[in-house]
Amino acid sequence: MKSDPVAVSSDLFAQGYNCSQSVFTAFAKENGLDPSMALKIATSYGGGIGRTGNVCGAVSGAILAIGLTHGMDSLQETEKKEKCYALDQEFIEKFTAKFGSINCTKLLGYNLGIPAEREEAGKKGVIKQICPGLVKGAAEILEELLKKNNDYRKT
Repeated sequence: MKSDPVAVSSDLFAQGYNCSQSVFTAFAKENGLDPSMALKIATSYGGGIGRTGNVCGAVSGAILAIGLTHGMDSLQETEKKEKCYALDQEFIEKFTAKFGSINCTKLLGYNLGIPAEREEAGKKGVIKQICPGLVKGAAEILEELLKKNNDYRKT
């Protein structure tokens, strides 16, 4: 696997993994998580979380990666939780500024939770046209945030 998470996320999406899997897995190995486990963890976040059209999978994957990088694993680590929340908010702000929303339905113009709309989006190639840019953009924003916070380790 390439060590550049932006390229890795784009490659994973091109292979057929969903947006969340692509972004999260690209940042997993450098944070001690096996990529195959990352793919499993992020599976249900695709299509706007379980194909409901809610939060964009690329955003969900990035938020998972922030948690993996900074998450608390004991109740005493409240400062880690606060750092996660601050980075989550900064990521969401930057993603929204770049793409206009974090909502999958708004980003695609189709609600993937409605079978007829999902089929129409597929016929029109909306996912293939829009989602690669969202995946790449999410990975770029996340990489920038982690570098800014001295949290980025190239492998």
